[in-house]
Amino acid sequence: MLNSIASGRRLALRLLLWQLVVAMVVGLAFSVRGFRWAIAGAAGAAVVAVGNALLSMRLFSQVSGAGMALGRLLTGMLLKWMVIVGGLITIMFQFKLPPLAAITGLVAAYAVNLLAFRFKG
Repeated sequence: MLNSIASGRRLALRLLLWQLVVAMVVGLAFSVRGFRWAIAGAAGAAVVAVGNALLSMRLFSQVSGAGMALGRLLTGMLLKWMVIVGGLITIMFQFKLPPLAAITGLVAAYAVNLLAFRFKG
């Protein structure tokens, strides 16, 4: 076994916290353009954080065999992408917030993924 479940939980929590920090930073960066831009940027990053939190909760909920773990991973990924796509549709089409800010927040939150898995500890 390369990693323990506790290690995965710690990494998921650290990733979630960094994504929420990035959401605030993106919101502050877009605040120079106005309130709607700031909300869109922060919400775009927060949607990714919520999706990753749901995936983590689903994946690390209980210990069982490999087949169950794979099933929880796949359902968690499906849930994550439903939340992200649904959240972006809501941000851009229902609330009519600026798409550039929302997509920038999404990309910034995913950049945290790359850094979190690159520098584990």
